[in-house]
Amino acid sequence: MTATSRKAPRPADDEPFDFNLNTVQKEVELRPWRVVWGPENKRWTFAHMQELDTWDLIAAAGKGDNAATIEMFKAALGPDQFREFRKIPLPQWAAEELFNAWGEHCGVDVGESSGSTD
Repeated sequence: MTATSRKAPRPADDEPFDFNLNTVQKEVELRPWRVVWGPENKRWTFAHMQELDTWDLIAAAGKGDNAATIEMFKAALGPDQFREFRKIPLPQWAAEELFNAWGEHCGVDVGESSGSTD
């Protein structure tokens, strides 16, 4: 006797759904984070980590910790701020401190490797 392949019937668009993501609300205020950095003590505003778009971050994560960290900074600052932020040399120790403090502000345990700039 051979096994037959059965496909689950596809529900019609008017049938009930299992989860409505459109109705989900954030549990806490996703307040931006402000940082002073650089030779002129410029103020930078980072979006809250949990407000960042997931798709670009997931793609960058596959390229390693450095790419993921840079993509997060880029997404959090936005293109104009990031372009200016990138002009200032950022030592590895400062990048790690920045990432960890930002994670703490956002209530996210970033762990040691997530903020790594290897």
